[in-house]
Amino acid sequence: MPLANHRVPEGLPDHARREAIMHRTTEMFVEYFGEEVRPCTMVRVEEVADGGWGRADETLTREKTGLSLIGPF
Repeated sequence: MPLANHRVPEGLPDHARREAIMHRTTEMFVEYFGEEVRPCTMVRVEEVADGGWGRADETLTREKTGLSLIGPF
């Protein structure tokens, strides 16, 4: 069973964007493995609190990355 877990900054994706992520991820698995994986493909879009993620020993926030509630999603 293919499983994808996307983590995104909290508050950025709206309902339509989360659905688009799920549909596109499912299509990617179907393209790679075949149509028979569609019914058992699971996709999770998890929102992470601002400052709850980091890279290279640095906590990242929307302010530090330039992300806002308007874009790039």
